Amino acid sequence: MKAASDKAGGQQAQRLAEEAAQTLYQRDRASQALGMRLTAVRPGWARVVMAVRADMLNGHDLCHGGIVFALADSAFAFACNSYNESTVAAAGSIDFLSAARLGDELTAEACELWRTRRNGIYEITVTSQRGERIALLRGRSYRIEGQVTTPRE
Repeated sequence: MKAASDKAGGQQAQRLAEEAAQTLYQRDRASQALGMRLTAVRPGWARVVMAVRADMLNGHDLCHGGIVFALADSAFAFACNSYNESTVAAAGSIDFLSAARLGDELTAEACELWRTRRNGIYEITVTSQRGERIALLRGRSYRIEGQVTTPRE
């Protein structure tokens, strides 16, 4: 009986993560404007993809670091809000490992490392379509009042 109950609980948690992420994405005009696509989510984890456009390049003809940070930050947001508890970034530190260029398809995967009632630590890796690591962000989340969405029954 416990295995069936665990499976049902896991399915419910997955549905809630998907609902919360879709609701958040629908309201997230910044991620949409940058062409980001939420491609997968589960409790404590999310993947967001974005193509590097010409208007995202800096003076060296490379993807601007702020754009890479924004991609990582969006994946972070979807992961830490996947429990349907309204959560914001409290801190973030990024290391740029390699340059992204025009036409690159970047993928940010956010993974929860630790979470309490109020705080969480997440690691976000940004890679190119070639599997090359572009950046690594470590983010700290803080839970605020409210829920992201009203869960459907």
